[in-house]
Amino acid sequence: MKKITCYFKFCLTLVSFFILNEELKAQSVPFNCDYNAYLFQYNDVYAIDLASGNAYMVAENVTPGSINAAAYNPADGYIWGSLSTPSKTIVRIGKNFETTTFYIDELSTSGRYIGDINSDGIYYLKGGGASYYKIDVDPASANYGKYISTETLSKSMSIHDWAFNAVDGNLYAVEKKTNILYRIDPDTGNVSPLGVVPILSGLNYTFGAVYFDASGRFYVSANQTGTIYVIQNVQDLDGISIIESNLFAFGPSSSSNDGARCPTAPVPQEICDNGIDDDGDGLVDCEDPSCSGYASCPVIQMSTSGANDGGLESNNRLSEQINKRNFIRAKASYKFNAGKAKRVKKSKNYARKSSKTAKGTSSAYELKDFVPLEVINEDYVVESTPSDLLAITNATEVYSVDYMKDDISIASILALKTENGVYEHTKFICDRLLGAKILSVSTIDIHEQSFIKSIIKNAEGGTEYVLSLAIKTVNNDADFSIESHWNIDKYEANVDFYNYQIWANSIDALYNLADELVTLLKVEKTIDAYDNSRPPTVFVKEGKYSNGKLDLQIVNTNRTESVALTAGLRETETSAENSITSIIELNGNYITNVEVETGNLFDIGFRIGDGVATPDDLFLSDGPWGYDDYPASTTVDNYNITPNEGAFDSEDFPVERNVYLKATTSDYVAAYRALTPRFKPVDLTEFDFFKLKAKGTGDLQITFVRESIEAWEDQYKTTLALTETMQSFAIPFDDFTATSGNPLVLDDVVTIVFTMISQSGSVVKEMDLNDISFSKNASLSIEVVDGQSLSTIAAVPNPMTSSASIQFTSTNPEEIELVVYNQLGKVVKTLNYNAVYGKNEIQIEKGDISSGLYFCKITSDNVDYDTLKLLIK
Repeated sequence: MKKITCYFKFCLTLVSFFILNEELKAQSVPFNCDYNAYLFQYNDVYAIDLASGNAYMVAENVTPGSINAAAYNPADGYIWGSLSTPSKTIVRIGKNFETTTFYIDELSTSGRYIGDINSDGIYYLKGGGASYYKIDVDPASANYGKYISTETLSKSMSIHDWAFNAVDGNLYAVEKKTNILYRIDPDTGNVSPLGVVPILSGLNYTFGAVYFDASGRFYVSANQTGTIYVIQNVQDLDGISIIESNLFAFGPSSSSNDGARCPTAPVPQEICDNGIDDDGDGLVDCEDPSCSGYASCPVIQMSTSGANDGGLESNNRLSEQINKRNFIRAKASYKFNAGKAKRVKKSKNYARKSSKTAKGTSSAYELKDFVPLEVINEDYVVESTPSDLLAITNATEVYSVDYMKDDISIASILALKTENGVYEHTKFICDRLLGAKILSVSTIDIHEQSFIKSIIKNAEGGTEYVLSLAIKTVNNDADFSIESHWNIDKYEANVDFYNYQIWANSIDALYNLADELVTLLKVEKTIDAYDNSRPPTVFVKEGKYSNGKLDLQIVNTNRTESVALTAGLRETETSAENSITSIIELNGNYITNVEVETGNLFDIGFRIGDGVATPDDLFLSDGPWGYDDYPASTTVDNYNITPNEGAFDSEDFPVERNVYLKATTSDYVAAYRALTPRFKPVDLTEFDFFKLKAKGTGDLQITFVRESIEAWEDQYKTTLALTETMQSFAIPFDDFTATSGNPLVLDDVVTIVFTMISQSGSVVKEMDLNDISFSKNASLSIEVVDGQSLSTIAAVPNPMTSSASIQFTSTNPEEIELVVYNQLGKVVKTLNYNAVYGKNEIQIEKGDISSGLYFCKITSDNVDYDTLKLLIK
């Protein structure tokens, strides 16, 4: 059990840019121990919520020179820092970001990047080596703003920031490479090693921003990845006891990073087993990185989705093609098997510049030349290339690998070459509306360049750390240029790209793979330029579509008041796109759950943004309809998808939209409906019936495709007899049978297939299917005979001369008996008939029956039919 005290519900203090009067503009205002951490990158300032890692810029270009060695001063409530320009200058920064500078002649001219201030207002300022300065910044002191002395540490350390612990008054720091935690006595300069921090073991990051909270928790931020780690109760460590450490949050990266925070301000903590978002970051229990490995929460390093299934997050151009790709895979019982896949190993040319043009290409290098190997401690690497992407996307070449550890995938790289534009699919655009969640969006520094990283909890429950970039040649193919954006439309148009998408089960694996990829690119050509976007400050964490509404949870890291939504949607697969716009009120809240009225839809692409920062783009597609006309003898004459006219029962699982298919075939034609956009399985075990309304020609075979069944012929099927009249059906699952003979268990259905087979040469086949759903009961909205009640039967015509049609409605397929008897009760005719769901007709001939009044009675196990009076002339 994680022992954490939750002080209060987190409330991020918004730093205002708007000063209301001239008097306030003219004077600096103290921070006075607010709960933010402040991150200084060069001369820009970000406010950080340590609980979530989310950061937003609160001030730009605060000073002419870069700010480093930032520190909160408990004696006056201001943040202080050391300036690169002017030389030998420190600066006091107010909450309104007015600054006051102090020249200290005793300081070195550069290299002062470590600093913090104790409770007495003494600024401990340090660069490399063992020397450090003491400066008086207590406004009550006669020596305010003046140099005190230069002291020497008992040991040199490779550290990049230190911080005061208000619990014991000592400084603490973590050394780069060794990852040793040190305690420093600020009065004597004595340095005490406390041991390697376990969560940092094996890492090689620069810890340029460190902070404390009121309980003595030490927060350490890695420059390269932005990951924030926590070390518990450092004041109790003696150099022998075990250091308790863990992930805490995922924040922004920076090549120049320094942090300041009031050490007596608490940081809200997540309690990992109470089902509550205790720290207000939108993450509950095991979703929160700080719970990794605590209580029942697994360590955040699970398997990832493989590249063979990746690369096809839908957009409105490709949803049906993607559906067809997945349907073809299902029919062929295709499943990628990493154990049988080709192993990828380092060649003698790995990390060497290409010397000749690769076979079959116009360049000297191939996609696989920039795929890293042996950098994340994988056991082996397999090729997992999804070649079927070439047929339906804008990729002209594709290559992918999965990195395997203990026979599970821990990372993947999908590489694609595209012509006249970037590859049009990214994991973070679409996965959120397909059952995944974005836990965090921030930056990661690769070769001192900031790229957007997103952390996704996929629909299967695993956590994936994701980065994408695209490479193009410039300067007449002499150099490379790299682009990385959140929005596809930010990439340069009409140029060829090498596209790389990387996802891994840890932030460190993502960093190492991306770092090595860029290194391999630099071996081939000079990287002339980077064009990278900042991450969105407002983004949709997760969402879903249901019954004409989008339910969205929006994370608002910069506390904006509202965002605009612009969208294009299609009501069905075969309808035109319509546009909608709306304003979403966020009211400055960090987490907002909103409901957007869209009406019934098949797919929607939309953008939300405040018009200033990077907007967020998303695409949602429902499970698509499609048709299978694979036989050469099949020609589809008409295919149309229409919206449902009525509402489904609230307890049913609806298969939205109706399908009409007409084809000429001497073999078969089929319509199919994926239950999810990416052929993911759905558990339908709580239901007992499959309902639909249908009409058409001949028999309709219905197949439930289960993920766990490999052979197509072993799937569960049933058959309906269709007529030209629309009938309602409620099919019990017991009617679906398979070659195994086992009862049907619908815990992993991926799609439903409706097939019509020609048994007499080339014929026209037609199906019209409406209001399809899975239901818990057999009740039907049946179109009964002539608008009468379910128990009524009718004869057409009545009176009858030579023949008549006995019409009735059945709630289940069953064998019934029609008995005709005279006024004396004598049976004159008996007919057995196999009734179908819905409307039925039995033809009865007069034959040798005499004229007169007769009575018709249907015997059924399910319906107590009324007796019909039939007059025969």
